Amino acid sequence: MSFLKNKLTVTVIVLSVSFLLLIGYTVKKENMTTAENSIGVVLNTVQGVVYKFNSKVKASINFIANFNEIKKENEKLRAENFELKDKALKYDSLSNENARLREMLNFKDQKDEYEYIGCDIIGKSGDNWLDGFIINRGSDDGIKRKMVVVTGRGLVGQVISVGDNWSIVQTLVNENIAVAGMVNSTRENDGVIKGYRDYNDKLLAKLYYLPLDSKAKEGDIVLTSGLGGLYPKGIMIGTIISIEEDKGKLIKNALVEPSVDFNKLEEMFVVVPKNQREVKY
Repeated sequence: MSFLKNKLTVTVIVLSVSFLLLIGYTVKKENMTTAENSIGVVLNTVQGVVYKFNSKVKASINFIANFNEIKKENEKLRAENFELKDKALKYDSLSNENARLREMLNFKDQKDEYEYIGCDIIGKSGDNWLDGFIINRGSDDGIKRKMVVVTGRGLVGQVISVGDNWSIVQTLVNENIAVAGMVNSTRENDGVIKGYRDYNDKLLAKLYYLPLDSKAKEGDIVLTSGLGGLYPKGIMIGTIISIEEDKGKLIKNALVEPSVDFNKLEEMFVVVPKNQREVKY
């Protein structure tokens, strides 16, 4: 490779010297012959081609000579890029967790007539979320059956089984749970919320038994009404996305999209009344 490099360099030097001699010779003459002009054109063209070729060869030789350094630099940049991506993911995770905790603290401030026990999901109790999930709190922490579970976004469900340090929570979207609901805009509190799955297998809820003349409409917020003494009043359940009439039964039903995303549950609260006589479990 060194031989090739030196040979090309010598060629360029010879051609350059020849071209310079030709220029010096022609400068002394007022007119250049056709032959001399042709030779100059050819030498100039050849020199240009050889020079460009030599430059490319030099660049290739330099690239090969510096290949290991370039490889190390690429590996370093790749490692730095991975580290930045890892930091970005951690930042997003902490940011999302911070947002969830702020929502939960805000919920506690609004409902300060209750105590709240924080908990995390540690597993499923069946094949899917409709069968419920397991939390890391139990009777040792004061958890009892039928206690209500919430997040900062709204109602999750209720505790259906309790162990020493674990409990099973059944969610709002399970058809086995019935919650007394109220349309916030009309203050109608005759409805009952139950879990519902649409044709696309989406987890929803349905508010049954609204009066036929109900003014409830799409976009209205549905809250817990507090009737029955199980669920505290005013907890967010979801938003009405459609209304259907059942003229045979003289009622209306409302399809509700829960405010809680049951596929993204993480931190939650179990609601504990300060006055145990206020809510009967």
